[in-house]
Amino acid sequence: MQRREFIQFCAASAAATGAPAAVAADARPQFYSRARLVDPSGTPLRASAVPPQRNLIFLYPYASTPCFLLNLGRPAKESAQLLTADKRSYRWQGGVGARRSIVAYSAICAHQLAYPTREISFISYRTEKSARNRIANVIHCCAEHSQYDPAEGARVVAGPAPQPLAAILLEHEAESDALYAVGTLGGEMFNKFFAKYSFRLSLENGEAARRQAAGTCVVHELEDYCRQQVKC
Repeated sequence: MQRREFIQFCAASAAATGAPAAVAADARPQFYSRARLVDPSGTPLRASAVPPQRNLIFLYPYASTPCFLLNLGRPAKESAQLLTADKRSYRWQGGVGARRSIVAYSAICAHQLAYPTREISFISYRTEKSARNRIANVIHCCAEHSQYDPAEGARVVAGPAPQPLAAILLEHEAESDALYAVGTLGGEMFNKFFAKYSFRLSLENGEAARRQAAGTCVVHELEDYCRQQVKC
């Protein structure tokens, strides 16, 4: 999908919810700097090389806000109608790539803002069921057991989260098989995130914490990004 077509698609999807014009405008995509996804060596990441059902992490749209990049191994549904916590409706575009199986979401839980740090992660994509994870193939936050379906716009399927995870909008260039992050869709949690973790983020990132990502975003395996994953 070319960038112009992509923007038109997102705007049309937001308007198609049938909500009043002011509400629809608030629910439209938020565009940030266009950043190409690359591997840890700096090599551009090809969509066909994204491993299926693995937890991948990159930082976008800010230098301290982590996101999941997931290849679900199956097409993700288009145009799921979703609601933010303040009842703004929007439609999600679905996956990208040749099989439309690649999706990306903010890794900041919509309940208590748990997120993957360099030391530990309470939130991750889980492909198997467990005692506390009775649904397979969900993003599960072990802090309060909120669960999100990444195949349907990260809608909430269990737990106390009041809204889906914010989607990270991706562009896929078919000719080069490149992936770009370009914005968000849904209920952003960034202001609350910066307020809650301001001291920690300042220690870890200094003044760069709120700097917008630009140019490239490095994609890591979750186990390489943080030292410990909590599995529940």
